[in-house]
Amino acid sequence: MIQTHRFQHIGQLIWLSLFGRWMFVLLVPWFVPTISFLLIGDPYFASIPNFILGTLMVLSMTILAFVPHDWAAQYIAQKYPSIHSSLKRAAYTALAFCILTGIYITGYGLFIIRFRPLNAQLDAGKMVNVYLFELLAVLLLTCLYEVNYSLRKWKEIKTNKEAIKKAGLQGQLQSLKSQVNPHFLFNSLNTLSALINDEPARAEQFVDEMAKVYRYLLQTNQHELTTLETEIRFIKSYYHLLRTRYDKGLELVINVSDSAQNKYIPPLTLQLLVENAVKHNTILEKNPLLIEITSLENDELEVRNNLLEKSTRVKSTKLGLANIEAKYKLLSDRQPVIDLSADHFTVLLPLLMQNSENQ
Repeated sequence: MIQTHRFQHIGQLIWLSLFGRWMFVLLVPWFVPTISFLLIGDPYFASIPNFILGTLMVLSMTILAFVPHDWAAQYIAQKYPSIHSSLKRAAYTALAFCILTGIYITGYGLFIIRFRPLNAQLDAGKMVNVYLFELLAVLLLTCLYEVNYSLRKWKEIKTNKEAIKKAGLQGQLQSLKSQVNPHFLFNSLNTLSALINDEPARAEQFVDEMAKVYRYLLQTNQHELTTLETEIRFIKSYYHLLRTRYDKGLELVINVSDSAQNKYIPPLTLQLLVENAVKHNTILEKNPLLIEITSLENDELEVRNNLLEKSTRVKSTKLGLANIEAKYKLLSDRQPVIDLSADHFTVLLPLLMQNSENQ
């Protein structure tokens, strides 16, 4: 899934490059004659040979200059792809264009003043007009790049929003399937039945926590993102059901900072990871399955569990992890990182802002 995201990003850069070439074709008919006249002066229009030679000379210079401009625009778009970075992206693009244009125009100007091709009349005073014209051309070029990039990004966001809703519904359905299957209900009802006679207070709490779990599952498709605080409240209720069943064989440790609590993740992300850990590991009181949820400094959340391989391995469909990756792919340029070592399974989840790339 991460590889697919890279291909999509490469596709955007290819489009930007192709757009640059089309823009070059559109700008040449008026830009080249104008800048040719400014660089050469009256001799440019003195004869047809002068006009043709002057145009070809300046066109060659323009092509050489346009290639690095296009590369710079692609690089900046890659560094600041979000639609919310429009001002920053446009500012850096304009700055890069001004630097590149200044270098090229100064070099070409010095060449023309030194060698006087076609009896060019260019001098230091007339270079001011050249610089002013190039400044206007840079601003126009920057605006064209930014407007077209933003329009494409806006269309992509609209498409992604529909895909996110679909992914959210699929994730909700997958979670509901895993929670309402006969095996889960059988175990839950057995647990509840044992508690009713021996520990009625715990039985009542068990029912309350189960209600919270199902309420969250049914409501989660209403939002693309949820606060980490809300997701942790839900995972505590979900853990209560598991802990009641497995007792000391399962432990959950949550160490999340206050600042991280206000960040966002896709709903049901933690539930899918906890469920995955329980499904694929042996749970014994003498050797507990430990699941740790820890916030890190770089706006990441680490979900980690020790590996306690079952004697009979459960076949993994990888639907849970695929669903998480699909949501992050649509919501952000930052992707989860999955690491499987000899002793632990670790997932690093990016913590997002409310105004994420999808908004």
